[in-house]
Amino acid sequence: MITEQDVNKALEWLVSAADKAAEARATRQYLEDFSRTIKAELMSEHMEEPVNAQERHAYADPRYKIHLDGLRVAIKEDERFRWLKDTALAKLDCWRTQQANFRAIK
Repeated sequence: MITEQDVNKALEWLVSAADKAAEARATRQYLEDFSRTIKAELMSEHMEEPVNAQERHAYADPRYKIHLDGLRVAIKEDERFRWLKDTALAKLDCWRTQQANFRAIK
């Protein structure tokens, strides 16, 4: 049984977490897009080699690995907010169904 207090808490969380969730999504998107920039910069350090070798050097570079670690953290935070949001919305949907069932019984 989902109480009105549960519903209010879910709604309050959705509102209060919006900025942090948006920031997490923006950070993730930025780092995903920035991956191409880092790769291009690292590849340009090996212009004398064939493209596949440039790419291999870029992916093996410690700076790229550090970037990927940051991207992993950003994805985790973004996904955490997504799951929490989905949970809150599911709770609201259940409550809505619960209320409709109560009305149908009356």
